[in-house]
Amino acid sequence: MNNNCNNCSKKKERASEEYQKLINRLNRIEGQVRGVKGMVENDAYCTDILIQVSAIKAALDGFNKELLGNHIRTCVADDIRRGNNDTVDELVETLQKLMK
Repeated sequence: MNNNCNNCSKKKERASEEYQKLINRLNRIEGQVRGVKGMVENDAYCTDILIQVSAIKAALDGFNKELLGNHIRTCVADDIRRGNNDTVDELVETLQKLMK
């Protein structure tokens, strides 16, 4: 598993099942994006492209929900148990950014 993030100071070791679920979702999204690119290259009708882009947005929202749920159940809960309540502030800040 590669959990590197060039812009992140924290790391998260993911269980192989969680990792694989997230990677599978991202692979499907990547395929959808390639499909839309092909539609544009092949002069597909605008509304057909818009519908596919909407499906990509929904898939990304699903990915975020999965990742956020995992984050709350693991990182946030573990930090609170250890007495690190700063994680709650970090979560609130993250949620505010997601809801813009």
